[in-house]
Amino acid sequence: MTTPNAYIPHEGGLPGCSIVYAPRGQAGEYAPLATNPYRGCGHGCAYCYVPKVLRMDRREFDAGATERANFLGLLGRDAAKYRNAGITEQVMLSFTTDPYHPGDTALTRDVIQSLQAHGLGVCTLTKGGTRALRDLDLFRPTRDAFACTLTSLDPAFSAKWERGAAAPADRLQALKAFHDAGIYTWVSLEPTLDTAASLALIEETHAYVDLYKIGRANYLPMTKTTDWEAYTHAILELVNRLGAAHYIKKDLHRHLPEGYPNPLRRLQAHPEGRA
Repeated sequence: MTTPNAYIPHEGGLPGCSIVYAPRGQAGEYAPLATNPYRGCGHGCAYCYVPKVLRMDRREFDAGATERANFLGLLGRDAAKYRNAGITEQVMLSFTTDPYHPGDTALTRDVIQSLQAHGLGVCTLTKGGTRALRDLDLFRPTRDAFACTLTSLDPAFSAKWERGAAAPADRLQALKAFHDAGIYTWVSLEPTLDTAASLALIEETHAYVDLYKIGRANYLPMTKTTDWEAYTHAILELVNRLGAAHYIKKDLHRHLPEGYPNPLRRLQAHPEGRA
């Protein structure tokens, strides 16, 4: 059984900060801090929960991302407060949008540079694939991380559920490129739309992925028809056989063996070089 490299990060946002904030609920399982430079996305994922959370019309949300007003100025103000508080945690881009959506993402590069200039780490979570390679030069092996959401290796399956996102092979290419550059990589296996597909993704990618964050599907047809206990057990057998670091999200905690090591946070960087 693999025991992950756990660590204790700063938890919770600072009072008066809303641009760099502490996500809650299921989002809080992914990162202690986050920021969202855009409104809307453009990937058109059929399972996306964000329009409902933001009370946005789905057609408007899926039409494409737009920059939030005066975002860099507001970001700099919040980031300065974190710097003054001595907080150097990674800030994730993004939960309610994608930093490498299909439109103009020049702002993403500026956001990364601003966060880094204020002493903060950066993590990007994206379905944009190789669109992210433009910013590879900014990522620091000792401080930053690159992550992809994956649902299947099958491009037709992906196109059905994530019609505007990069094809699976393109996302894998991006993960390999960041890994080869010495950057910490991780994969979000959520939502799990097909359990066999998620298992196949781990088999295919474990050589260049440092961590898997594994959840289930909610509010979708397969939510009630999937044997989540069998899936959890199959996942645990696989990741432990491969020695792949992993975090099992709370929706699946009930299916974990008693006492199973599953720390919420771990260091998502290579401060002493890749092991």
